[in-house]
Amino acid sequence: MTNALKVLLIEDDTIELMKFNRTISSLALKHEIIEANNGEEALKVLEQKENLPHIILLDLNMPKINGIEFLSILKKDETLKHIPTIILTTSNNQKDLLECYKIGIAGYILKPLKYEEYVSKIEKVLSYWSINELIKI
Repeated sequence: MTNALKVLLIEDDTIELMKFNRTISSLALKHEIIEANNGEEALKVLEQKENLPHIILLDLNMPKINGIEFLSILKKDETLKHIPTIILTTSNNQKDLLECYKIGIAGYILKPLKYEEYVSKIEKVLSYWSINELIKI
């Protein structure tokens, strides 16, 4: 049985947000998507401890607080550190990859250029997490 997820998508690029929402719609997925345009916005969303997401999809290259800085803050919080965080980025920099895994991410996904490949990756990652037993705080 799959569960509907509450997904926090942290992405500053409007085109990427539209692409993600189009993908969710085209796949007819019933997940709740909460959007934050940067790390600061995401931290404000996460302050509402009674309404936490099941998973976080995080872009690395953002203004104000970048993805790695956001991860460091997230993983120091006793309540938030257990939320699976998956990097969704264009950065194939090995240093970024290693740093993210050191901090404690659940996955690192490169955004493909082709829309069909993007849809396939999003479908797989959301399908995987929707069958997991997730911590509900």
